[in-house]
Amino acid sequence: METARKHGLSGATVFKGVEGFGGHSVVHAARVFDLSTDLPILIEIVDTEEKIRDFIPLLDDMVHEGLVTLETVEIIHYKSGSPKEA
Repeated sequence: METARKHGLSGATVFKGVEGFGGHSVVHAARVFDLSTDLPILIEIVDTEEKIRDFIPLLDDMVHEGLVTLETVEIIHYKSGSPKEA
């Protein structure tokens, strides 16, 4: 997410999954009293297709195991407030 912000992409959100499996079919899950570091995450980045395609080579360096998808969306409503200090 920080790399996307530093490269001027419009927005990003990180979602932490509670359970999932991938190419190796190993289930990763959050359990009570479990401090697992291999839980699934989803990072959603929003910008124009061109800017996201330009960012994909950076993802290749960062994502060693996982899935990268590119989806087209229809924006119904967008409203931006004043930027906040980080």
